[in-house]
Amino acid sequence: MPTFRYEALNKQGKTEKGSISAANSEDAMARLRAQNFFPTSIREEKLKKARKSAAAAGGKDKPKKKKKKGRTTINIGGVSQKQLTNFTRQLSTLQDAGLPILRSLSILEQQQKPGLFKNVLMNVHDDVSGGATLSDAMAANPKAFNRLYTKMIAAGEVGGVLDLILQRLADFMEKSAKLKRKLISAMIYPAVVIMISVTLVTAVMYFVIPKFQETFNDFDIDLPGLTVWLIEFSAWIAGKEPNQTIPGAVPVLLSPIGFFLFFKLMRKLSFGQKIQDVMILYMPIFGNLVRLTTIAKFTRTLGTLIHAGVPILDAILITRDTTSNMVYRNALNAVHDSVRSGESLGEPLRKAKVCDSLVVNMIEVGEETGDLDVMLNKIADNYDDEADTIIASLVSLLEPIIIVILGGIVLVIVLALFLPLTKILEDLAK
Repeated sequence: MPTFRYEALNKQGKTEKGSISAANSEDAMARLRAQNFFPTSIREEKLKKARKSAAAAGGKDKPKKKKKKGRTTINIGGVSQKQLTNFTRQLSTLQDAGLPILRSLSILEQQQKPGLFKNVLMNVHDDVSGGATLSDAMAANPKAFNRLYTKMIAAGEVGGVLDLILQRLADFMEKSAKLKRKLISAMIYPAVVIMISVTLVTAVMYFVIPKFQETFNDFDIDLPGLTVWLIEFSAWIAGKEPNQTIPGAVPVLLSPIGFFLFFKLMRKLSFGQKIQDVMILYMPIFGNLVRLTTIAKFTRTLGTLIHAGVPILDAILITRDTTSNMVYRNALNAVHDSVRSGESLGEPLRKAKVCDSLVVNMIEVGEETGDLDVMLNKIADNYDDEADTIIASLVSLLEPIIIVILGGIVLVIVLALFLPLTKILEDLAK
């Protein structure tokens, strides 16, 4: 029977090391739990002994290293949030049904289409079958499983509640994805309308206005100031201004791409990211929406980690790393330092002024009552509801605002073109 080296936590939470004989790693984990141990690492000794015996025999018949089928250096595609959420939900169901973890991983790996995630699951399966814990195997594949994910899995393994942790992870990811979809859907409509409008106005300036200019020149009339400005702007768009080398249509049409690239470049620099994050938070309406969604995300993340049994200091650091806004990341750094010094979570948030007093008060109540994870998730639910209300209001307001703006642009063009035509018709009537 194979022998396994293990590391486990006893009832007092202290680490115990030793060896145990079992049929496989699942059997070894079951035996350790029967002894009131919570295994954190189990590895088989069989391969190590075989190598020692081969070395004692003079190095003859050295065991060949078996190539793992899941290891590959070429991967096509990426791991989407939807893939990971579905995998987590299905793995939770299989674990709740009592299937061994290796069998569950094998079933889910076979369901995947060829690509990065399928290879990742092969790797995880191979590592777990070799004696590694599920959390360690997942941590070795950071492209699919981030730190938040692996820490929660580790907490579920130690506490023997992996199925519940997986279910909670799936709920967390589904709520995050739902909020993200709402934000994207709210921005798609105005973005598409603005792009089409800019393209059409540029086309009118480039092709239509010059034709009217030729007509006005033929009649040799004094043009109104609005018409003169429109013709000059049209000449700039068409690149017909003196000493102009590039048509103005080029920077106009490429400006969205340039703005996007500039935004991404600034995000790469720490000071640029901080400037952007501060500016975003102080933008009218949109800044409040970002504030609500950021608070909802970090409170839900922290609450989920604490509920899973992750140590509070580790939970705060993981939450900080998964928060995109640098203002809130700095606030969570202060929270971490405060908790490490034996103080509360709420006071540094109050000093940073990144959260409403309601949030700070609820966190302090949660600390006092011992239900911090419950309070954090309540905060996240409340702020998610507020964000939904703002998004719905924005969608309903954006349509009439865009219509008014486009109507104003059309009115300016029509007035600039038809005022001279009215004067031409009056001269012809005389």
